[in-house]
Amino acid sequence: MTKDVWLKRVALVVLMTILTAISSATWAEENDSAVKALSLRNIMQELSNSMQIVIDAIYREDWEQVAGTAPQIANHPQPPIAEKMRILGFAGSNVSNFKSFDKQTHQAAKELEEIAMRKDGKGVIAQFATLQKSCLACHQSFRKTFKEHFYGK
Repeated sequence: MTKDVWLKRVALVVLMTILTAISSATWAEENDSAVKALSLRNIMQELSNSMQIVIDAIYREDWEQVAGTAPQIANHPQPPIAEKMRILGFAGSNVSNFKSFDKQTHQAAKELEEIAMRKDGKGVIAQFATLQKSCLACHQSFRKTFKEHFYGK
């Protein structure tokens, strides 16, 4: 057997081991008697809390708070890799849209931070609206079917 053939076989075995581990973990989660909340649910709750902090800070014209909270939105945690693969699998042919919405949200939050640092109140309000629109677009595209798929709701 040549070295090239041997390397391909080793790579195939490693790939199959990874896929088996992921599918076993997924099967175990899906066959648990209680539906377990995905980590993404907690991440979304944290994002909601951060958005509420920004709304309050805008109301008080506390631009430092807006600038300090925006990076928490822009750099929100990611789900564990196995969960992320399940979510991307769910998104299927719409995965590019799903990723695009996340990128838009990240960018809008980064720009919100920059504008807040300049203490530009009108700019902050306009940019926060852009951020909210990116969240809304994703939610309108995916939330209902996501909940049905993962939670049977």
